[in-house]
Amino acid sequence: MATMRDVAARAGVSAKTVSRVFNDDPHVLPETRLHVEQIMRDLNYVPNVLATTFRNGRSSAIGVAVPDVVDPFFAAIARAVDDLARSRGVATLLTNLGDEPGRERDILESLLSRRLAGLVVAPISIDHSWLKRWQDSTPLVFVDRAPVGLSADTFTDNDEVGGYQATRHLIEHGHRRIAYVGGDLRLSTELNRLAGYWRAIDEAGIEKDDGLIKAYVDNRASTEDAVTRLLDHPWRPTAVFSSNARCSMMLLHALPADQLAVVGFGDFPMADVVRPALTVIDQDPNEIGRLAAQRVFDRVDHPKRRLRKTNILDVTLIERESCKVAARS
Repeated sequence: MATMRDVAARAGVSAKTVSRVFNDDPHVLPETRLHVEQIMRDLNYVPNVLATTFRNGRSSAIGVAVPDVVDPFFAAIARAVDDLARSRGVATLLTNLGDEPGRERDILESLLSRRLAGLVVAPISIDHSWLKRWQDSTPLVFVDRAPVGLSADTFTDNDEVGGYQATRHLIEHGHRRIAYVGGDLRLSTELNRLAGYWRAIDEAGIEKDDGLIKAYVDNRASTEDAVTRLLDHPWRPTAVFSSNARCSMMLLHALPADQLAVVGFGDFPMADVVRPALTVIDQDPNEIGRLAAQRVFDRVDHPKRRLRKTNILDVTLIERESCKVAARS
């Protein structure tokens, strides 16, 4: 990545002049400003604002971008990042990515244009190659899902194993017609959990039925539609694997009581007190957030380290009552 000195050399000015142009100093001649700005664009220059921030002794901040700040899983990640950041005297800027992948870049670039100590992001889009130009100036750590088109520090759960464990658990309770209800299959989390579901189905010698797969369930209307279609299926399922906590919470309202066994991926508040209490594949969002924040500060403390690593955390099945609905003949 181009440095300030590279821009200065190409433009035939001093590094101090480049700094003044970037900081919009009014004392720079207009023709000099235009010339230097063009060189910045030509070299795809991104200033190392992190070094400037720490050198000047000013407080900085970690950016945290998640799909839904209200979702208990992502809220726990953000809280864990904030806890560690506070211990380092650093603030946290939290933003909501929402569910429109096309907006992700604008939102992240808005964060990155600030003086961040680093950025922790749970991505929603399927192309992150554009972030390469930021990596030397801002530590980037991905959580929950790996980036696409970018090598970066990543902390994810073992989604495929979790999908397998959930489905296998229902099979061990005697179920042979197990539905899958999940979200956007363009996302690696959903694809991997569905792969685990299919692996368990294959191992058990159960005939595959695509009619039991209901994806892109992300609101009450789509949940009710999925449940109606499943209950009207010629070979009605006796159990459901819900691939994320949001789906699980909506399914609890839509499914007929005590008629289908359920295992959900991801625990959430009140999952253990609803009736029947929900059996879940348990993640540890607090640990993911802590590890992500720690990696940001490791990058700050050791900026010359270049090796980036994907870290996969174990998941655990917590058995409660919802998996114990008996399978029907």
